[in-house]
Amino acid sequence: MNNSMKKLSLVLLAAVFSFSLAACEEQSAETLGEQIDNKAEQAGNQIEDACEEVKEGINAKDTDC
Repeated sequence: MNNSMKKLSLVLLAAVFSFSLAACEEQSAETLGEQIDNKAEQAGNQIEDACEEVKEGINAKDTDC
């Protein structure tokens, strides 16, 4: 497994763990929803960063994901 795939796997694992913790806490639905939105956005940003690193690593002309 290359470094980028390891990062992607770690990000996804962290997202799942974060969702699990958020679901276990006693909070209002609005607060819980905001936390889930924030974690999902963070995970998406990290996935995009990993994708861009992969494209840069293979010298792709378009490095945007």
